[in-house]
Formats: sequence, structure tokens, C-alpha cells
Amino acid sequence: MKKLFFTSIILILSLTVFTQLVQAQSISIPQISIGGNDLGEPEELSTTLKIVFILTILTVAPSILVLMTSFTRIMIVFSFLRHAMHTQQSPSNQILAGMALFLTFYIMSPVWTKINENALQPYIAEEITYEAAFEKAKLPIRDFMLKQTREKDLALLITLTKGKRPEKPEDIPFTTILPAFMMSEVTTAFSIGFIIFLPFLVIDMVIACVLLSMGMMMLPPMMVSLPFKLLLFVLVDGWNLLIGSVVKSFH
Repeated sequence: MKKLFFTSIILILSLTVFTQLVQAQSISIPQISIGGNDLGEPEELSTTLKIVFILTILTVAPSILVLMTSFTRIMIVFSFLRHAMHTQQSPSNQILAGMALFLTFYIMSPVWTKINENALQPYIAEEITYEAAFEKAKLPIRDFMLKQTREKDLALLITLTKGKRPEKPEDIPFTTILPAFMMSEVTTAFSIGFIIFLPFLVIDMVIACVLLSMGMMMLPPMMVSLPFKLLLFVLVDGWNLLIGSVVKSFH
């Protein structure tokens, strides 16, 4: 209590001295104005709009990485694995997110190679405009999402738009493909997660029955089954099987 009292007194004295110094020296606070100057030239306006567009893309870049790539499926599958094994926070969220991120780079590398060759490099060489580069960059991502999207989800989104039914895949708008792709990724990830849960669920049930038959009702079955789950996962080379299966699911 004494330390708190003396600290309060020192803080009050410091504020009093600072106020007196401000009044004595007439310290002025600089004014900051936020606004836009009159842009007389169309080129200046175009450059400003380009800067705003680039800043907007950088702002939504994490969402693009998560929702328009393979990251969602991989991360959900890893989360199902950890819950099935009941390993609490091991591996941690940072480790799982890092593994999912680098696997995403590996899976999406052909798509990003096409974007670099067809859109980015020609734009840097000033061979095409940024509008043409943007359109060319959308094509590889669009093809990737269409390959991973279920026809059922795509048909649902097309029906909900109540617009003209597209005659070919190129006529489907990007705003329809994206939510359909997200739905398909979550559905596929849950299907893989269900398959992952089955062997670990069998181990839990066997351990629970054994403990019940031995009269050890107070002993948590999860505590006994965890070593057997880890042993099974290591013996079958679980990480190799899991990552291989997830990567092959995108081809």
C-alpha cells in the first residue's frame, strides 16, 4: 500500500510539472490534416486509384491465402487429427499453421508459376496493362478452384443467384465460384476428418471396455488410450500417410 501511495504522489507531481512547463513555454501541438488535394490531371487520379487498389489487395491478402488456396482443407484436417488423438495443444497451433502454410505453397506452386509467367512478368516488362495482368492472374486460380469444387455446391450457388444459367464453365462468375469452392473445401476436410477419427475412436472404445471390465471406473480412458494412439500413429508412419493423402486429394 505504501508503494502504491508513493507512486500515485510521484505521478501527480509529474503531471503538475509537465502542465506548468507547457503553459510557460507555450508548447504547441502540430496539427495533422487528412484529405486529398485537387487532382487536375487524369494520370494523377489513375495513379492514386492504383495505390488504393494495391493497398486493398494487401489488406485482404491473408483472407485470399486462407480461402482461395488449399490452406483451409489442410488446417481443418490437422485440427481433426489433434482432436482425434486427444493430444491437447501438441502440436501447437503455430506449428500446425506453419505446416499448412508451407504445404499450401507446395500445392499452389504450379498455379503461382502460371501467374508469374502469364501476368506478373509481362506487367513488370510493361508488355500489358495492369487490367490485363489482373485478368490473366485470375485464370489459374479460377481453374484450380473449379477443379476442387463439387458440382453440387456450384449448382446450389448458381441456383441461388437466380440469374441466367451458364452454358460453360467460363461463363460462371468468379463471385459464384469462390463461395462454392469454400463450401467444397470444408465438406472435403470434414470427410477426411471423419476417416481419421475412426481408428482412434475404436482404440478409445476398446480401452474403455477393458477398464470397465477390470473395475477401474475412476481411471480416465483417455489417459490410457493416448500412448496406444501415439504408438499406432508412429508405427503406421501417420504423418507420411496423412500429408500424402491430403496432397493427393488436390490432384
